[in-house]
Amino acid sequence: MSSVLFYDPVCGAPYDTRTLHERALGGSEATLTRVADALGAWVIQHNRTEDFGRYRRPQPLPGIASVIVNRDPCVLALLRAQYREARVYLWLHDRIQPRSKRARTLAAAAPLLGEMAVTAVCVSDWQRAGVDATLRGLGLSGRVRALTIYNPVDDALIPDATPVDARKLVFFSSPNKGLDFTLDVFSALRRRMPDLRLIVGNPGYKAHRPARRAGVEFLGAQPQVRVHAEVRGALCTFSPNFLIPETFGLVFAESHALGTPVLTHDCGAALEVVGDPQQVLPVTAGCRLYEATAGCLPSAWRRAPARLAAAAGLFDAYCERIRAWRAGARPHAAPDPRFRLSVVSAQWRSLLSA
Repeated sequence: MSSVLFYDPVCGAPYDTRTLHERALGGSEATLTRVADALGAWVIQHNRTEDFGRYRRPQPLPGIASVIVNRDPCVLALLRAQYREARVYLWLHDRIQPRSKRARTLAAAAPLLGEMAVTAVCVSDWQRAGVDATLRGLGLSGRVRALTIYNPVDDALIPDATPVDARKLVFFSSPNKGLDFTLDVFSALRRRMPDLRLIVGNPGYKAHRPARRAGVEFLGAQPQVRVHAEVRGALCTFSPNFLIPETFGLVFAESHALGTPVLTHDCGAALEVVGDPQQVLPVTAGCRLYEATAGCLPSAWRRAPARLAAAAGLFDAYCERIRAWRAGARPHAAPDPRFRLSVVSAQWRSLLSA
């Protein structure tokens, strides 16, 4: 019987091993499932009403030595009462900066974080820098340690013989991570390369109904097996997001594991995870100004300002990169050993047994 428990107090719906194969699942939940399954650990979710194997309703479990809390420290008092001898870890997937809303959540739990000597597990060095700064501001340095363990990619994800369609781009992130901007850029690309098409899906976090665009196919929320099949044959994963910085970017790591390069922005942990400057564009002042102006508009109303931006050359860098990749300069992409599930699960075992 495992002595390790993952506790998710914030998930929108219960999930387990089956969910990975049956329906769309967000990156954080998919990551927790993979790590917990690799460790043979228990998983409790606040809203689960039926047990499934190691996935349990809220209840005290015997023999627990390590508790990993997903995202939110709101359950620390409960867990201290139920597992007095257990070491507690707070697995942070979100961006946390001093004086931010999430920093205030940590501040509310600061006495317990220090008293329980909680270890904060971050998903990238970029994210950890913000967490460290927040902990210092809360006076928790030395009592709450922060470290990085990257999110894992299934070892079975490797390139295969799927032919690459140079006309196809894919976007499979949450729609609030720059989907409207992506559609504006794609429309400018398609005016120059009319055979381009964009496949859009999402992991099920947020519903979004943008206006229809020529060459765009909206798949909605899809299970990962469908997402991976679409990514394999794409010229690239097209994700020009700079609105919500990725703390990790699982879609980037999985795309590389499938042999597909990424075109994104140097924002958040993107360059840390992608590792190739050819796949990362700088975030320009023009992009930020455009989005500050057009970002409040409904999707259908963005077309006129997008055409003006395109005429001013705002989207030229994307066009040049895509055109070059179609002409033979497409970067090589391969699984990154840093993110292999076998490597990441070994790092978790080492942490939990220290």
